[in-house]
Amino acid sequence: MTEELEQILLQLTQPDNAVIQQATAQLKETFKDPAIIPALCTVMSNSQNPQIRQSAAVMLRLRVKKHWKKISPNDRECLKAVVLQAFMQETEHAVQHSISQLCAVLVKHETPDRWPALLQLLNQSTKSSNPHDRQVGLLLLNKVIDSNPEPFKPHYGQLLQLLSTVLQDHNNPTALYYCILTLTAITAYIGSKEMVRLFCWLPFESIIPFKLLGLSVSAQDKASEAMEVLNELMESEVSIIVPHVADIVRFCIEVGALSLKSFSSSQVVLKQKLVNPILQAIFPILTAAPSPGEQDPEDEEDDSGDGTDDDNPKHCAAQVMPFIQACLASENPYQRKGGLMSLAVLAEGCADHMRTNMLSSVLQTVCQSLSDSNQVVRSAALFALGQFSQHLQPDVSKYCSELMPLLLGYLSSLNQAKVGHVTKAVYALENFIENIGSDIEPYLPTLMDTMLSALNSTENLKIKELAVSAIGAIANAAKTLLVPYFTQVIESLKDFLTTTTDEMRSVQTQSLDTLSVLARTIGEDVFSPLAAECVQLGLNLIETCDDPDLRRCTYSLYSAVSTVSPDCLTPHLTAITTVMLLALKSNEGIMAHFEDDKTFVLLDDDDDEEDKDIDDVLEDETEADVHDIAGFSVENAYIAEKEDACDALGEISLDCFATCGPINLGPCSCLFYLTLPILSAFGAMGQFCRAQHKVWTENPTEVNHQALQKLLDVVIPCFVEAVRTENERQVVMGILETMNSVIKSCKEEVFRNPSRLKEISHVISDVLKKKTACQDGGGYESDDEEQQAEYDAMLQEFAGEGIPLLASSVPADIFAPFLNDLLPLIMSKAKFSCTVADRSFSVGTIGEILQALGSVSGGQRVAGRLSNRLLPVLVAGVKDSDPEVRNNSVFGLGCLAEVAGSIVVSYPSYFFLSLSSDLRVIDNLCAALCRMIMSNVGAVPLEQVVPALVAHLPLKQDLEENKTVSSCLAMLYKHNPALVQYTLSPTNNIPSVEGGCDKFLFL
Repeated sequence: MTEELEQILLQLTQPDNAVIQQATAQLKETFKDPAIIPALCTVMSNSQNPQIRQSAAVMLRLRVKKHWKKISPNDRECLKAVVLQAFMQETEHAVQHSISQLCAVLVKHETPDRWPALLQLLNQSTKSSNPHDRQVGLLLLNKVIDSNPEPFKPHYGQLLQLLSTVLQDHNNPTALYYCILTLTAITAYIGSKEMVRLFCWLPFESIIPFKLLGLSVSAQDKASEAMEVLNELMESEVSIIVPHVADIVRFCIEVGALSLKSFSSSQVVLKQKLVNPILQAIFPILTAAPSPGEQDPEDEEDDSGDGTDDDNPKHCAAQVMPFIQACLASENPYQRKGGLMSLAVLAEGCADHMRTNMLSSVLQTVCQSLSDSNQVVRSAALFALGQFSQHLQPDVSKYCSELMPLLLGYLSSLNQAKVGHVTKAVYALENFIENIGSDIEPYLPTLMDTMLSALNSTENLKIKELAVSAIGAIANAAKTLLVPYFTQVIESLKDFLTTTTDEMRSVQTQSLDTLSVLARTIGEDVFSPLAAECVQLGLNLIETCDDPDLRRCTYSLYSAVSTVSPDCLTPHLTAITTVMLLALKSNEGIMAHFEDDKTFVLLDDDDDEEDKDIDDVLEDETEADVHDIAGFSVENAYIAEKEDACDALGEISLDCFATCGPINLGPCSCLFYLTLPILSAFGAMGQFCRAQHKVWTENPTEVNHQALQKLLDVVIPCFVEAVRTENERQVVMGILETMNSVIKSCKEEVFRNPSRLKEISHVISDVLKKKTACQDGGGYESDDEEQQAEYDAMLQEFAGEGIPLLASSVPADIFAPFLNDLLPLIMSKAKFSCTVADRSFSVGTIGEILQALGSVSGGQRVAGRLSNRLLPVLVAGVKDSDPEVRNNSVFGLGCLAEVAGSIVVSYPSYFFLSLSSDLRVIDNLCAALCRMIMSNVGAVPLEQVVPALVAHLPLKQDLEENKTVSSCLAMLYKHNPALVQYTLSPTNNIPSVEGGCDKFLFL
């Protein structure tokens, strides 16, 4: 069989397809023979042809992967011995590489301690005085450790000593290469103590021997791969890497491979004065004119472009600006372009600094560049304006009158302009108008005339797509102001919506998105007549077109229609939800990536079955098959489809709850297993709970109540577990927000199961204590410490918002033990040493908790017990230097007065001391006084308090408190009409009374 097998393998190397196909068929038959593994071993060891030996090693590795469990223990031992013998006698590097990969597979099944011969070979070869033997030994060491690092942990001490020796031998670059790859593989598993010990054995500079590798053009790929060790060290061992950041940066600049995003903290770069050398290195690259034929599409003079789409910002901006200013003053258009592009990206990392210190000047620069004689510069200016519009809001919207005419000037020639320019102009427009709201009204006629003209006159499909997109953005800003143009817009979109040609698909999907925006913004009365037609349009498109982008848009259209005319969806709910659930369950678009040498996978089958499709791969539970897969990827279009399906299912269930009936967990269970997109899946689950609560509220049967409780029993534990274990802060924030919305809607029903109150309270406590997975740095710091701190603060705010919701949902005496544990965590953030955001969050949350306690049984009693702890915190907040903290503190004092009564009434002087020129603080003071009066009118010195209150009416900013004030004045009028009449008398000369109090008395 050995000779036959070798002959077949030889035929596979022939440059003749017919011969290869015949050999493949023969080989598949040969692989059915149980003796195939011994035969492959013989060929791998004895064949005179290196290519045949390598092929045998590759096929043997794949065979062992899949059939290891079928190999007897004795045969396994023989196999390990044969493989090591073949490796030691092999002289060809390519064959050695393949045999080392075979050894790596064996190590996955047999731990190193169960293969002492391997350890002995590694020990001997890596310490050999022969450079070639050391090189081969390090190759084997790298492959076996890289495949399974953890089992080698007991040997890490010896291994680090070996690596320290090899790293100092710069005369053997290949050995260095494998040494560094091995260090990269184990870095994440080595403790800090061991790593410190390594650097006691050798200077840090020795870990950058890939300087030598990079000197040879032929070794550049190896040098690039070896540099991954720096990324691993920065992620796992920050304390070790920080002292050497300067050396690393200088080396990166030297070899032209700068990648600052890997560095753990830009503060280190600033402290070591590395910003300027970095800028000096990258600006010549940034501003260099491109080689002929390599221009950006929008920079070329023809119309062929397709239009495809810091920790200390003050110091960063200060050092970058001289470079930018020099570029902007240059006669070279590419240098001016480089300066504008730098300003554009600066808006992302230094947004706060630019808004407060540079906005006027940089906008003036960009506006001037929009009129530059060179289109390369104009194009960069459009991009910069788009970046400013996205990242410098809301301040940039104040320049509406200056910027909108410039944008309209570009957009006025949509059908003649270059596509690249139009793309950037629309990008700038859409970002800019997002926050201007009704201020768009003066520009609507010109905008809509421009966009509608482009739709009806240009033949360029990309221009049409951009115009449709712009109409959607305009609708978001204008809302009902767009009603006069609605009919014309719909007529222009009709042909795009019903097209069946592939070349029109992008315009069609954009038209569907814009139609969804119109449904949500134009007004129910205007859009409702089209609702049924839109639903039928979506059904027809799904039936006739198999395209994930198109399906995604129809899901969004359904959910938009459900907000204005849910009855139109009722007859089609089953068909619509079935399609969306199928999309969530589908494996379409998921691709399994096999290892590079998976060429022989078909030769390893036990039968004649064809290639497995992705469903087979995903459903195959055998360990060996999973080992064949290097990873999975999902096409973006299918991810977006799943995300929109989740969002639409949740929104439709909430809008159409009257016809949905009890939520069926069976079809929806796929949401619990989605890894992409996780946030949308949790959002949908939250909306299902809220929808089921509405179903039960409208029809309070036992069946509906049980359905609600069953749903909550599944969803709430999912929320709690995800908050604890999910690694992405923004995902956890979204989950907390969704959980809060469920508690707010379902209230006491969430806590019918007593364990839920404990679970939710504890997970909130974990977030406030920074004990969740997403708050654990995992041994390394964030790329952007300032952003990390901001996300941590936001995360804690989302968690804190849940506490008042809990307080308002259960009797106060039941919640009191949990509140006693949570309050110190909130109060600790009210200290003057904390940030303004923390202080504001703290006193604001305390106020909301007190307000919530006032709405539940036993709340006054619990608030009374807490008064002595909370009053000093709130009083101190009233004296804070920040108006928002003062405002929230006054609100909290008012809530405390309302719910606890007499203890706050005894401190009226504090209310008057807080009066200031800040109108919002004064409004909240008035509301606090009103709450104090209503809670204990007999204990309040009305003759002093009421005139002071009325003197500051009507409310100027916090109009939400009008209800509180009017209720108080109405109560006072009933309790003591003479006092009110006297206070309102014009002879008392109290300002702001006439016309104000009448308004509040009759609200």
